[in-house]
Amino acid sequence: MRAELNQGLIDFLAASPTPFHATQTLARRLDEAGYLRLDEREAWRTEAGGRYYVTRNDSSLIAFKLGTAPLLERGLRLVGAHTDSPCLRVKPNPELVRHGYWQLGVEVYGGALFAPWFDRDLSLAGRVTFRLAGKVESKLIDFKAPIAVIPNLAIHLNREANMGWAINAQTELPPILAQVSAGEGRDFRDLLGEQLQLEHGITADAILDYELSFYDTQRAAVIGLDQAFIAGARLDNLLSCYAGLQALLASDDEQSGVLVCTDHEEVGSCSACGADGPFLEQVLRRVIPESDAFTRTVQRSLLVSADNAHGVHPNYADKHDANHGPKLNGGPVIKINSNQRYATNSETAGFFRHLCLENEVPVQSFVTRSDMGCGSTIGPITASQIGVRTVDIGLPTFAMHSIRELAGSQDLHYLTKVLSAFYDSADLP
Repeated sequence: MRAELNQGLIDFLAASPTPFHATQTLARRLDEAGYLRLDEREAWRTEAGGRYYVTRNDSSLIAFKLGTAPLLERGLRLVGAHTDSPCLRVKPNPELVRHGYWQLGVEVYGGALFAPWFDRDLSLAGRVTFRLAGKVESKLIDFKAPIAVIPNLAIHLNREANMGWAINAQTELPPILAQVSAGEGRDFRDLLGEQLQLEHGITADAILDYELSFYDTQRAAVIGLDQAFIAGARLDNLLSCYAGLQALLASDDEQSGVLVCTDHEEVGSCSACGADGPFLEQVLRRVIPESDAFTRTVQRSLLVSADNAHGVHPNYADKHDANHGPKLNGGPVIKINSNQRYATNSETAGFFRHLCLENEVPVQSFVTRSDMGCGSTIGPITASQIGVRTVDIGLPTFAMHSIRELAGSQDLHYLTKVLSAFYDSADLP
């Protein structure tokens, strides 16, 4: 079971180099499981026992199943995660020709670690918007092949590199794609037109715009002497999206469950399809249109906000509170912050701990050092948007926001098991 889950995650990561592709992959698997796709622009008809999902901006998705138990009595069991990860995104006019090399200017998306992007085999994927026969359309593309690289500067030319080197995102991160003759260069939109033809058989009249990200072509893998770890890109936070999906699909038909996978968490979630936007509330209000019933249902509901946690690194253990150092393969982590950077309270933490105990899942706690700043998640944002009780949790991870992160190979099983139990819980606190 664990090996199958881990391989499923590896395949999911490979199919999901961007939030657009992650949402497409989630939607495909929901289609296969018999979920009905809803269109926000059309009228909805939902019923008890029904299974549905809706997407927004091609990069966010909400799936929900309406159980046989009355919503007003049992509430909703929600699991929230995010589809985006820090990366390098191509600028609108990106073409650079410097010393005979064709490069693309990039903008840093989110809080990326720069150094790991050097010397990696990079590809390019995302959404392209184009004109075809007088109409504007969009398609996803993925070059898949390694078409670019950001070479490091040799140690001989930068003797201070190992003593701390500030990387300039404007001048040092543009990837190299090709060599060109003096005074020549390629048109990036022509390249996108060729890829559109190759992948979709479409000859566009014009490439109008795009949202494209570079990514590492090396697949995720189970690694380590005893295969104790999973190494891969975008574990933060596609790992949680995948675990939430597996748990939702495995849950029974009695309780009503929701999976929320939204974009733009890494840049604050403030968008039409982000957690700090109206997406979730608008979906829930269409399912529960009467105002009093909506409020009563939300107050009987609970959200598990699942986002990776910082595992205690053996080389940097002093970065953790000595009593709160989560270990890889030690199970899910309850994340706590008294300043509401996480939305956990004693009641929601206690319930999650109870679920773990009931299902023989180890559980850990994380509080950041009192002399360090604390990150945040979609948990406090969603709690403040719709008023739902929330617990922030996540799996311990090394190298968060690197191009290649590390998690424990047992932890995905633990997280999926407890989220499955949560979706099937008859009683919430």
